[in-house]
Amino acid sequence: MRPLFHWNLGSRSLELGQRTLIMGVLNVTPDSFSDGGQFFDLDKAVEHASRLLEEGADIIDVGGESTRPGAHVAAGSRSAPTVSAEEELSRVIPVITEVKKKHPGTFVSIDTYKAEVARAAVNAGAEIVNDVSGFRWDPQMAVTIAELNCGAVLMHMRGRPEEWRTLPPVGDVVPLVNRELKQWAEAPIQAGIRRDRIMLDPGFGFGKSFEENYPLVAGFEELHELNFPLLAGVSRKSFIGRTVFTGAVPAGKVPPQDRLYGTLAAQTALILEGAHIIRTHDVRPSVEAARIADAILRAR
Repeated sequence: MRPLFHWNLGSRSLELGQRTLIMGVLNVTPDSFSDGGQFFDLDKAVEHASRLLEEGADIIDVGGESTRPGAHVAAGSRSAPTVSAEEELSRVIPVITEVKKKHPGTFVSIDTYKAEVARAAVNAGAEIVNDVSGFRWDPQMAVTIAELNCGAVLMHMRGRPEEWRTLPPVGDVVPLVNRELKQWAEAPIQAGIRRDRIMLDPGFGFGKSFEENYPLVAGFEELHELNFPLLAGVSRKSFIGRTVFTGAVPAGKVPPQDRLYGTLAAQTALILEGAHIIRTHDVRPSVEAARIADAILRAR
């Protein structure tokens, strides 16, 4: 049975577990692996957010920097990030402001690893900070979120994007992710973030090889031992593209926009394994698949 949680987002909250919630992806970047450049313009971005909400999204996740391999270098490294905080702010803050103006009740998440961007986004109306680095790339992130009194998603990642292709194999990936997420969640709690404001994400594809993602799907239910709500993001991921076969396109060469059916299969499996939130580019098909999966869970 999927555990129930009350996710504290400061002045608002979300009840988790009765049904699967859908987080719709809104990339305002020119170089995202899946939809780079499509919604870089403010009007197009806001229009797309409206469409995602009409299709059933519960949360809009706004991101201003791509995390594809080689797209950026983490803050604190010897090389500067490809996208500065100033540039990222110029991309995401107008979008968050306009989405909140047009759809006042919308839950908005900011996909960033920079504390400065997180603070400005929450001040602009975002209720959630979704940090792919697990609060580990910017030493100010945990204390910033504690001060902001917002919700937070802490994601597991091995290494940095420019290192992913050369990382040694994990072996048994589920115990590793389980152990490290448990350790990583302690730091933000010590920094003052209440436990009921934290959600965990095992980070499919982020520093995991093709062979390691499927055991992580199959063993997803074991992560409930951590006693946190769980988010799963497999939408259009490369490990799905390497598995599916579309027409004359060989396996492994299927472009992101043609990975929908494989994505839905993985998402459904993850819901049956207890995912509370599914992060996806394709909201309406994901909503429909989630309703079927939720009906199966209720029948259990």
